[in-house]
Amino acid sequence: MWSNIWDVIWFFFWAFAFIAYLMALFSVIGDLVRDRSLNGWWKAIWIIFLVFLPFLTVLVYLIARGRGMAERQATEAAKAQEAANNYIRQVASTAPADEITKAKALLDSGAITPEEYTALKNRALAGG
Repeated sequence: MWSNIWDVIWFFFWAFAFIAYLMALFSVIGDLVRDRSLNGWWKAIWIIFLVFLPFLTVLVYLIARGRGMAERQATEAAKAQEAANNYIRQVASTAPADEITKAKALLDSGAITPEEYTALKNRALAGG
């Protein structure tokens, strides 16, 4: 199948180049879809050029709109990180309060003693 080592090297080079091109192509398409500043007609024109002149269009897009593409991606990443941080803060701050509320309900119903309530409250506040 392989006549020499150079055929193998060329195969891997072209496979790498093709995969890199596909990644760039999908990044451009994803950026076109997410870009709110570009109207639908411009998006359609970019897609038409991507269909008929894909390699050249990807290069032109990366040169012409690459900086905005990076800024939009950084903004989306920052929003996702902030949402994750808010969720973690919300969950972490309510977990001890919920445990203390449940322990207080058990104390009020007489299911546990005041010493057990204090132990449960201290454990909830300690995070364990």
